[in-house]
Amino acid sequence: MLHFENDYHKGVHPDLLQVILETNDISQSGYGMDEYTARATEKIQQAIACPDAQIQFLAGGTQTNQLAIDSLLKSYEGVISAETGHIATHEAGAIEFVGHKVITLPHHEGKLIPRDVAAYLEAFYEDETHEHMVFPGMVYVTHPTEYGTLYTKSELTDLATICRQYEIPLFLDGARLGYGLAAKDTDVTLPVIAELCDVFYIGGTKLGALMGEALVYTKKNMPKHFPAIVKQHGALLAKGRFIGLQFDRFFTDDLYVRIGKEALVFADQLKALLKAKGYRFYLESPTNQQFVIVENNQLKHLQEAVVVSVWEKYDANHSVVRFATSWSTTQEDIEALADLL
Repeated sequence: MLHFENDYHKGVHPDLLQVILETNDISQSGYGMDEYTARATEKIQQAIACPDAQIQFLAGGTQTNQLAIDSLLKSYEGVISAETGHIATHEAGAIEFVGHKVITLPHHEGKLIPRDVAAYLEAFYEDETHEHMVFPGMVYVTHPTEYGTLYTKSELTDLATICRQYEIPLFLDGARLGYGLAAKDTDVTLPVIAELCDVFYIGGTKLGALMGEALVYTKKNMPKHFPAIVKQHGALLAKGRFIGLQFDRFFTDDLYVRIGKEALVFADQLKALLKAKGYRFYLESPTNQQFVIVENNQLKHLQEAVVVSVWEKYDANHSVVRFATSWSTTQEDIEALADLL
């Protein structure tokens, strides 16, 4: 079987696995107090041009989203998200589980529209009964989105301006950030994200890490005693060294960016192949996720040889299907898919 269903169906990027093996017998302090985590923190601070950034390394994306949101919201506050946002669709109610409503707004190709956010906030505070409602306490975006689309610097600037006006944080979910940074013609960089967002994370799991995400607070706004909060969530790893070590390697010799670029080379080949075979695209994605519309009977035949993600129903006879390239995609995978299609 060929696998194009996601960007984490294989184990660990060879360069990351190598440093784990090389350092396996070296003793280090636990809970992220090791030298690798310290080095990774410094390298990320440099990469995002934010020397005061406060960084916590965590295991997975849902865990990171929950901690970032729960740590900055008051008990009566919720978080604004696109209706297609990951926290609203694919996290089993993890945000609601810790007491915060996900307030969903319409999306445009996976993105929140700044004018909709502004209109919602304005209407909320104009409502005379708003003291009895869930307060919008944060805006959440994903970059890339669930549809592989990207925000522009202008769009993030507009969202940040709205958040500043209402004194609420802007949080960017970067589970696939490396693929977004590598995209052609994007004007969103790590320093741009650090400047505009109050908190964001740099995804490692989907870029080839064994596990790991780097949660970054950019405005000296990490809650006091944050490791204790992390531990209350069951998320403080005794062997935190392994996440710090991988991010130290990610941010050495531009490995993080190179991994993203390599995956997008194959994404471009995949896109050209699907177009040549007559597939109709659901939307245009500049990242590693490509969405096509497939007739349901054809999909059943396709799934006999290729593992893909069935994203949503398009109509009674068609489905939207996602093909994803990743750090582990090879030229042989693309050629084999061409033969099958």
